[in-house]
Amino acid sequence: MDLNLRKAILANVSDNSQDELEATIVDAIQNGEEKMLPGLGVLFELIWQQSDQEKKSAMLQLLEQGVQHAGA
Repeated sequence: MDLNLRKAILANVSDNSQDELEATIVDAIQNGEEKMLPGLGVLFELIWQQSDQEKKSAMLQLLEQGVQHAGA
């Protein structure tokens, strides 16, 4: 079976409102299930692709802070 995970994830959320997308993200994070990580990765990829350099820099700063905090 040839399953394109990225396309499947996008198909599942393509008609979602902002509230539904937020609920999906919050649910994935709160549940902490490993199986949700690919979906979050696809959503992050979309955010990254739609962001200008200023927004990417801001995300990287937040990510760096989060990584440092998580490792403490």
